[in-house]
Amino acid sequence: MALGEMDRLKPAIHPTYSRVLCAHLKREGFCDGDIFSGTRLAWQELLSEHRYLSLEQLSRLIRRALRLTQEPWIGVKIGGNTPVSSHGALGYAVASAPDIRTLLSVVARFVGVRLQLIELTFEEQDGWGRLQLKEQTDLGDCREFLLGALLGSFFQMTDAVSTGRSRGARVHLPFERPAWAEHYERLLGCPVAFDAECFLIEVPAEQLASPCLTADPAMHRNAIRDCEHQLKQLEKGGPFSQQVSLVLLDCQGEFPSLEIMAEKFAMSPRTLIRKLKEEDTRYQQLLDDVRSELAAWWLTETQLPIERIAEKLGYQDTSNFSRTFRRWFGMPPLAMRKEGAL
Repeated sequence: MALGEMDRLKPAIHPTYSRVLCAHLKREGFCDGDIFSGTRLAWQELLSEHRYLSLEQLSRLIRRALRLTQEPWIGVKIGGNTPVSSHGALGYAVASAPDIRTLLSVVARFVGVRLQLIELTFEEQDGWGRLQLKEQTDLGDCREFLLGALLGSFFQMTDAVSTGRSRGARVHLPFERPAWAEHYERLLGCPVAFDAECFLIEVPAEQLASPCLTADPAMHRNAIRDCEHQLKQLEKGGPFSQQVSLVLLDCQGEFPSLEIMAEKFAMSPRTLIRKLKEEDTRYQQLLDDVRSELAAWWLTETQLPIERIAEKLGYQDTSNFSRTFRRWFGMPPLAMRKEGAL
């Protein structure tokens, strides 16, 4: 599998944000059937704290949301309505920060505990505090939604800890000015420049020392400690179920048995089963999830023959693959390929 495909399919996005998106759609009057139609996802799947979504999975949910709402700026809207507490330990570290400078530093350092696809840097330069984003992988059709959600969340955070919207802030976005640009400036309350070289939020230097109204030194220390712990866990590969999924994504043709996977992690099969159970999943479930995602990707995004896809997924008999595929998706492989071409 090419690197770009691997990046798009690997778990990297905390499930909170998919839940927030779905909750917004429910408030708009859409039912689960409307929201999840064609996404190959279900509400129950989003409830586990350990089930990080891939960019490909989130993309399907975003496309559905755009189709339902006809609001391409929905990312900004949702980010601006997401409570600080929804960001977990990162949110508590932000809310308890002593000043805006610390808040910006915390966001830059720990954004990865919620979204592993980007990197943020904070620096002070030429009279501005500059929060700059670099994509760790091509965000593709998720870019506008994710960058908009980050923007909305940032200003929602600063509003929550200060006396009001950061006066004099400037926003730069690395995509063409859309026809709906006015909604960005209306929702963010500050100038937005498009066609920029990178995603950048600038805050006047004189505001960086502004104290946060919700500063709490004890809470801040505890939240930072939790963020550090989560960051170290992510550096090791994230939740254990995510680590197993990443190993499975690297396999083609022959997927390891539970016993062989346990050996890869230098543990007994019994320990592997227990650790996965602690994260509300099973090895066979992870294997099915990875295989089904790969199958759907190769069917809809490539011209690989169905026989070759079956082989890459470890099926020697195409008819066995087709039966399993029907169990996964309720349709035969050829039907999904035709549907994806529409």
